[in-house]
Amino acid sequence: MLPEAGPLARALLALELIQARPGITADQLAANLGVSDRAVRRCVGTLREAGVPIESRSGPYGGYRAGRGLRLPPLTFTAAEALSLVMAALDGHHDAADPAGLVGRALGKITRALPEQVAVRAEAVRQATAAAPDRMAARPDPDAVTALVQACSQTRRTRLAYRSEAGRQRDIDVDPWAVVVRHARWYLLCWSHTSDARRAYRIDRIQSVELLDTAFDPPPADLDPVAALEEHLAAGWKYTTELIVQAPIEAVAAHCPRVLGTLEPLDPDSCRLTGTTGNPYWYVQQLTAIPVPYRIVGGPELRHVAHELGQRLIAATA
Repeated sequence: MLPEAGPLARALLALELIQARPGITADQLAANLGVSDRAVRRCVGTLREAGVPIESRSGPYGGYRAGRGLRLPPLTFTAAEALSLVMAALDGHHDAADPAGLVGRALGKITRALPEQVAVRAEAVRQATAAAPDRMAARPDPDAVTALVQACSQTRRTRLAYRSEAGRQRDIDVDPWAVVVRHARWYLLCWSHTSDARRAYRIDRIQSVELLDTAFDPPPADLDPVAALEEHLAAGWKYTTELIVQAPIEAVAAHCPRVLGTLEPLDPDSCRLTGTTGNPYWYVQQLTAIPVPYRIVGGPELRHVAHELGQRLIAATA
């Protein structure tokens, strides 16, 4: 908050800080508002004159608190807080108990607007529940997500400053098609003019987003962004894979994620699964979820890993 902001704006921000941090001191308010202690006292006086009950206590455990009977104003969120709440609902944030984070701040506002009996229960759950962190989660910058969603909706070509997994920086010009959340990771599905191919980029690796003046034709209306992303994630890896599955393709598809490759029928009672992988150990682990007989016929690396893991499992039962 800038000191030259109007007195009403400072008073309203002071009220929000007092509600968010009961017991906040005058020094802390002054630091957050960027004003003097005297200006803080004027803010509190303005609130009291407007009928807002603000209590103050002296001593080491003193500070300002909102008194009983305060009628809360309508909830207002910053753009970052609102987008973070949406992202939290999509990918499952585990930092809601942190009052300093965007999600924690937004949830705090909601809690304060609830009836007291409901708020007490909600806050107890929020503080006492320990959510196991998702080590695979990679949450991007909300501003980058906003810019990419805007580019998708406006069909505007976009320049990305992108950092690869190996740490190499480069600029990429793309036609952004869709933002997809999969297993707590955010991807941009797009057509890359730099690669002249369909690509999916991790949004947490995008350093900056620049919307260009060039428009592009939207993707086909029947495009399934999730399916297209999973097909992309299954292609282009170092090791090839091929399996013959002894079951109808309809029975196999329900147990075979698209990231493992493409299924095609051989006859009414069998099908073929072909794909690629960068991690044969991971791939073989996924195959154990297929509950019908199959045979690995392609990919020497895959066959080696399957044999090695099979021997280890047999040895574990001896």
